[in-house]
Amino acid sequence: MADKSSIGTVMGAGTVEAEKGRLRFFAKAIGETDPIYTDEAAARDAGHRTLPVPPTFLMCMSSETSDLATRMKVLQMDLGRILHAEQAFDYHRMAYAGDTLHFETRLSDVYDKKGGALHFAVMETKVTNQNGEHVADLRGTLVERRG
Repeated sequence: MADKSSIGTVMGAGTVEAEKGRLRFFAKAIGETDPIYTDEAAARDAGHRTLPVPPTFLMCMSSETSDLATRMKVLQMDLGRILHAEQAFDYHRMAYAGDTLHFETRLSDVYDKKGGALHFAVMETKVTNQNGEHVADLRGTLVERRG
């Protein structure tokens, strides 16, 4: 049975600046062709104040605010036996190049399936900007094959 005593534990917190070069690089790496993610004039023409943060880039930024080894220790998971099971995003406002984003990740659930052979850990991250405005909620699930 999954040990639920760690639910609510802060798994990472920190601040990351959304830098234009990184945003352009990420957009190129994922094959994004919409120029609003790489060209400031196109972004402004589309109604944005500057380059918007590509939606899934928030998960990459979030990973910079926690230590993986510490996270695995708290979760009692073996890095060599885990898979990324699920990822979801709820957006509340746009984030832009130049924004300073704060991420706080908490363990929100742990559970087992298949008689404990599969162990799941769900983490939720609240993202706010430099003005304290709620930008997004990120949710990620890891699964570890046990036994």
